[in-house]
Amino acid sequence: MTDPNGGPDGPQTEADSVVLDAKGLRALAHPVRVQLVGLLRKYGPSTATRLAERLGVNSGTASYHLRQLDAAGFVEEDTERGNARERWWRSVHRTTWFNDAELAEREPEAALAYQQSIAAIHTLRTQQTLNGLQTMPRAWRDTFDMSDWSLRLTPEEAAALYRELTEVIARYRRDAPETAASAPEGAERVVVITQILPEVEAPAASPLSPGPQEAEGSPTS
Repeated sequence: MTDPNGGPDGPQTEADSVVLDAKGLRALAHPVRVQLVGLLRKYGPSTATRLAERLGVNSGTASYHLRQLDAAGFVEEDTERGNARERWWRSVHRTTWFNDAELAEREPEAALAYQQSIAAIHTLRTQQTLNGLQTMPRAWRDTFDMSDWSLRLTPEEAAALYRELTEVIARYRRDAPETAASAPEGAERVVVITQILPEVEAPAASPLSPGPQEAEGSPTS
């Protein structure tokens, strides 16, 4: 899975991706570190002071976590921008993959902390979009969607669904700070969040089928 979260058995990772091992998972088992990596990937190189302002923490806290991320290989000092007074940092990778079930079982606390951080970031992104939705241009308001679709699948079918979704997403232009200037006119950053949430303990479906007006998954925009 990527961060934001993906699902099982993901596609081949790109050259600029990192697959989490035990050391990397433990390094990212802190919400501030996950957010720092995300900000550097989204906006490009920055300083601890600027990152701290975005996160609402003090610069000492940001500096500490950046050093921990540096030691774990997730960020590195941008020596082309830094000087004696101020250190600049950049992300080493564009995406993170965590799809090792055995690692999750060996490091349950770190895995849960990392995944909870990702879930919190998803919630924050959604809320930020909702807060600004009414002031967006109509064309972008019309693309906004929050839907949920309840399916009854086998584990194999769920994995196949995930692979199909990632193949569709892969057909579209990836966002990166260094490629933003070359994007077509009118292109903006769009975040697609996929969540396949098994409800293994859910009760069996009712024999009564809902009417059309009660069906799940209809767009909200």
